[in-house]
Amino acid sequence: MTGERMEYQAALDYILSFADYERLSRSAFVFDLERIEELLVRLGNPQQAARSVHVAGTKGKGSTAAMLASILTQAGYHTGLYTSPHLLSPMERIQVDGRPMAEGDFGRLVAMIKPEVEAVNAIGGLGELTTFELLTALAFLYFREIEVDYQVLEVGLGGRLDATNVIRPEVCVITSISYDHTDVLGDTLAQIAGEKAGIIKSGSVVVCAPQLPETMVVIENTCRERGARLIKAGSEVTWEQQAIGSEGQSFRLRGLAEEYNLEIPLLGEYQLENAAAAVMAAEVLATKEASISPESIARGLNQVRWLGRLQVLRRRPWVIVDGAHNADSARRLVQALGEYFDLQRVFLIFGASSDKNIAGMVAELVSLPGEVIVTRSRHPRAVAPAVLGGEFSKYRIVPEEAGNVAAAVERALAWASPADLICATGSLFLVAEVMEYLALRG
Repeated sequence: MTGERMEYQAALDYILSFADYERLSRSAFVFDLERIEELLVRLGNPQQAARSVHVAGTKGKGSTAAMLASILTQAGYHTGLYTSPHLLSPMERIQVDGRPMAEGDFGRLVAMIKPEVEAVNAIGGLGELTTFELLTALAFLYFREIEVDYQVLEVGLGGRLDATNVIRPEVCVITSISYDHTDVLGDTLAQIAGEKAGIIKSGSVVVCAPQLPETMVVIENTCRERGARLIKAGSEVTWEQQAIGSEGQSFRLRGLAEEYNLEIPLLGEYQLENAAAAVMAAEVLATKEASISPESIARGLNQVRWLGRLQVLRRRPWVIVDGAHNADSARRLVQALGEYFDLQRVFLIFGASSDKNIAGMVAELVSLPGEVIVTRSRHPRAVAPAVLGGEFSKYRIVPEEAGNVAAAVERALAWASPADLICATGSLFLVAEVMEYLALRG
C-alpha cells in the first residue's frame, strides 16, 4: 500500500475520522507520547531529520513561529513550519518556505502512513492515535522528504505531553502564558506554566517572553533543574515602538548581539513582544552555526504573513478580525483597536467555544463603544448566541443574536457607516468563517 495515493478529500476524511481534541471535549482524551513515538519509530524517526525549534505558550506562539520561520527562509534555509489550528485549509498547518503543503502530497503521505497507523492502533494499551498526532507525523514526514534545514514547530496544547514534544530542539521558545485550556493544563498559572515548560530539554537554550511572576518562577526553576540557559525578553533584550499604521508598525530592538530597526506587517503592540522572541531565537541559532544576518532578520519580519490576528479585511467600514480567545487576548485587542483606529462606533461580532473563559472575554470587550452581535461558528464546541448574550446582559448590553456567522456579518455591514469599525473576535473558528464569507461575497 506504500505506493498508493489517496484523493485529498478521502485522505482528510481518514485523518479526521480519529479522535480530534480541537473539535471534541478534551476530558475524554488521554494525552501521552507513547502512541506518537511508536508511530514515528515505524516511520524511521523523521522528526530527527532536521534541526528544530519548539515554540510553546498561551498567546503569540503561532505568530512567533511564523516570524522565525520567515527569518530562516530569508537567511537561505529551507524551512518547515508546523502550526495549528488552521483558518481556511488544513494545508496551512504544514508549510515549507511559506508555501502550504500541496493536497496531492497530503494524499500520498496519508496513504503511506496508513498501514503503520493501523499497526500502532492494534497494539493493546496505547489507545488510538489522534488526529493531531497523525498531522504531526505527516509534518515530520513531509519535512524529511523535502529535506528542510530547519523545522519550526508550534505546540498544539500545553507542551509536556503534546505530540510535537518528541524533538531535541536547538532552541525552545516560550511566549506569554495566561489562563487557557484549564480543563487539561490545570487551573492555576503555575500548573499551566509547568505544562508549557515541559518542552525544555536538558542542556537546551530557552528564549522566554515577559511573564507574570508566578509563571516565570516555574520556568526559571525548570531551566535550573535541567541545566538549560534562560534568556529573557524584556530584560536581556528590549524594544520600543517607533511608528504605527493600519498596514503595520516599526520598532527598534536591542538584541543579544545587534541593534535592529525593524518593521512588521502585523498590528498590535503585543506583536513586538513576539517579534523580539523570534529575533532572540534567531540570534541563538546564529551561535549554533546558522548563518543569519541582521538583513535576513529584517527581511524575514517584514515579509511574515500570519492570518486572522488583528487583520484588516476591508476599509470603509473597517472590517477587522482577531482570534482572541481568552481574557488577556481580548484585553490586548481592545487596547490595540484604540491605538490604531478612531473608535467612534464599533460593531462587535462575538462568538466563542464552550471551553473558553467567556465571562472574562466579555468583561474586556464591553468597553468598546457601539453595538454587539453574538453568533456561533459551525464548530461543534461553539456556544449558543443566547448564552453569549446573557454574559453581555450583565453589563446592561442587549446584543443582537445571529444564528450563524454569515448573518452576523450581513447585519453589521448593513448597519455600519463608512466611518465605523466592525470587529469579529472570540475564536479562530469564527474568524475563519468571516474570512470565508467575505471572500465569497466579493
